[in-house]
Amino acid sequence: QAWLNEKFAPELLESKPEIIECVVEQLDHMEANLKRAKGGDLKVSVHRMEIERIRYVLSSYLRCRLVKIEKFFPHVLEKEKSRAEGEPSILSPEEFAFAKEYMANTETYLKNVGLKHMPPNLQKVSLLKSVPKPNLDSFVFLRVLERQENILVEPEFDEQRDYTIDLEEGSQHLIRYKVVAPLVASGAVQLI
Repeated sequence: QAWLNEKFAPELLESKPEIIECVVEQLDHMEANLKRAKGGDLKVSVHRMEIERIRYVLSSYLRCRLVKIEKFFPHVLEKEKSRAEGEPSILSPEEFAFAKEYMANTETYLKNVGLKHMPPNLQKVSLLKSVPKPNLDSFVFLRVLERQENILVEPEFDEQRDYTIDLEEGSQHLIRYKVVAPLVASGAVQLI
């Protein structure tokens, strides 16, 4: 579920380091068990395929997070700086270090390649203004895991009235991401 939500959400979601650690430990345990098993057994090849499937999901999840960090790095770091005390972090410590280093390297590259050749009044660039933000107005498909009532849907351009909808458990919808972002974070809906 964390993998699918991360894959289909337009923004970087909350980091799940405990899930990653658990999956890595389970993979290590499964591989240790396979080393003790007989090589020609059918169960061994089925378990190897399962290990490869789990490894693929884990690497795809991490790769998706890194792509979003690289794409929106100033906004991700700004969101991380402005989060309230006790609010969960959207970055793991390793991802935070990567994002800071990526930003520093980008700034250094821009200064060395282009900005130093510009007139002095044009030698500063704001990465926060230059790098696009995640598009929270994009539409996403979702499946409702827990019934939700009175979800405020933003008005369309031709109608200037707000309206609410109820999301029934098991139903599927196509809706703007920013409307359901809190529900994705709470686990009440899953992006598909």
